[in-house]
Amino acid sequence: MNRLRLGLVALAVCLALAACAAPPSGSEPSDDVIGLLLPESKAARYEAVDRPAFERVVAARCPACRVLSANADQDAARQQQQAESMLTRGAGVLVLDAVDAVAAVSIVRQAHERGVPVIAYDRFIAGAELDYYVSFDSRHIGRLQGEALVAALLARRAGPDAPTQGVLLVHGSPTDPNSAALSEGVHSALEGTGIVVLAEYDTPDWSPDKAHEWVTGQLAQFAGQVDGVHAANDGMAGAVVSALRSAGYDPVPPVTGQEAELAALQRIVAGEQTMTVYKALDQQARTAAELAVRVLRGEKPVTTAVVDGVPSLLLAPVAVTIDNLERVIVHGGVYTVEEICVQPYTRACEDAGLLPGGRT
Repeated sequence: MNRLRLGLVALAVCLALAACAAPPSGSEPSDDVIGLLLPESKAARYEAVDRPAFERVVAARCPACRVLSANADQDAARQQQQAESMLTRGAGVLVLDAVDAVAAVSIVRQAHERGVPVIAYDRFIAGAELDYYVSFDSRHIGRLQGEALVAALLARRAGPDAPTQGVLLVHGSPTDPNSAALSEGVHSALEGTGIVVLAEYDTPDWSPDKAHEWVTGQLAQFAGQVDGVHAANDGMAGAVVSALRSAGYDPVPPVTGQEAELAALQRIVAGEQTMTVYKALDQQARTAAELAVRVLRGEKPVTTAVVDGVPSLLLAPVAVTIDNLERVIVHGGVYTVEEICVQPYTRACEDAGLLPGGRT
């Protein structure tokens, strides 16, 4: 997928929301409140991208609106308290990125008891009567990760008679429905390839520390047998690479990721991570903000998909490797070459032809 296709996807979402036009005529609500509940801060994206992009759009589309935002720092009980506080303070709609999708069902129920609609953001909440869902297609993301892992492993395989290759699968949180969808996508890509899944792990809270601990144990158990690792996101990918390095793997075998964090892009340049999945997080946040404003106004926006009966807006992800990093990330305005190619990655950037002004 190129930048043009990303633009077309964003345009389609905008048209579905009718959000690219000017606000409808008529008086603006005088004191409307939108609650934005974020799950954690270990992943840099939530405070660096999601929150500011969301708040900018609300400010532009509804100057009289207030955004109450809170980060639960991976604590489901804390998120429950934050949601209750927002409802008490008059939130007219909640945009909820759940720490724990099971526990979040009660947040949705309490909101509905007060007549407040809930938009699930980024993570689906199974078993809850959601009003809307804004995210990316998680199964497709898992498929992209699995296909990249397979391609990297087959490229390393010595020949048809080479020993069977083995991989570890480091999934996301068992309480996040997106993790199950990601896992389905990865497994679908591995089917029929002859690659063996040595072990797999559902990582509590998407915790890099817990991922590191588990992978370290598996590397000892399957000494010499681990040819690649699927890591469900970039935070855990960094932990996986660290565990592989500590276990003496040099070079590091193929490792996947997701979210195109700066550190992950630098690992890709350095050859320590095979790929990541770029999700236009700012576009996701803008889409959720547009949707929240319209729901707050009592409108019924047109959506582009239905997920488990919930009207949804799903954006398209892009697999990023060293081959398209410059085109997708640099030319797409996500990060500059100067931001990526700091020390100690300058030499690796030069070797990859990733230089200011483009490839040489």
